[in-house]
Amino acid sequence: MSEFNNVTITKAANIYFEGKVTSRTIIFADGSKKSLGIMMPGDYEFATEEREVMEIMSGELDLLLPGSDDWQSIKGGESFEVPAKVKFSLKIKMLTDYCCTYLK
Repeated sequence: MSEFNNVTITKAANIYFEGKVTSRTIIFADGSKKSLGIMMPGDYEFATEEREVMEIMSGELDLLLPGSDDWQSIKGGESFEVPAKVKFSLKIKMLTDYCCTYLK
């Protein structure tokens, strides 16, 4: 899906890591949420509240999920899932465009 229809967008940006990671929240009519954002190159650790699916639109990164010692390479056109209430690490190799879906 390349576009979303009939949604509410939160005007204020979500800004993390001194502006190196930003996103905007999208709320659908059924109450479900996504965020669309950009990550600049760097190393980041994120914490989840809900289960998430991260769809990488473009870019390249390495992912370390909780309980794993092995980094996974992810590139544009791929996605990954992160459980709720965990921390995970990303090494962003190049400007990365993403869409995050929050699952209940």
